[in-house]
Amino acid sequence: MKKIITVLAGVFAMTLAAMAGDKPIPFDKLPVEAKNFINVNFQDVKVLYTTQDDDLISPEYNVALENGFKIQFTHGGSLEKIESNGPAIPEDLIPYQIRDYVKVHYPDATFREYEVSRKSYEVKLSNRLDLKFNKKFHLIEIDD
Repeated sequence: MKKIITVLAGVFAMTLAAMAGDKPIPFDKLPVEAKNFINVNFQDVKVLYTTQDDDLISPEYNVALENGFKIQFTHGGSLEKIESNGPAIPEDLIPYQIRDYVKVHYPDATFREYEVSRKSYEVKLSNRLDLKFNKKFHLIEIDD
């Protein structure tokens, strides 16, 4: 009986994961904080599309901009990740502690990706280095 319940729970979890996906939503359905972020930082850039991840517990939101930026927000609208296939990420979107570290150690590098998690910050630079910082902005990992 215990094995049957375990198998059924596994099948249920896989079914939920398979059903999850991104569905298009209008820009005005984004959380207020996410809309404000886009309107303040990318006011003159056209929004190509917005989507909502179908996660039942905490859906995430994605925004693609005409200039090559892709931005991901948490279910509450906080910035989770920003990446660019075009221009560098504006430095004022990166915490000053990380900006200062990069300016000192990699003065010619620009920011290509920035990600915030519960325990860390991660940036990918134009020189192909990935830097990971803890929540106190101490460098904890370098990957090339």
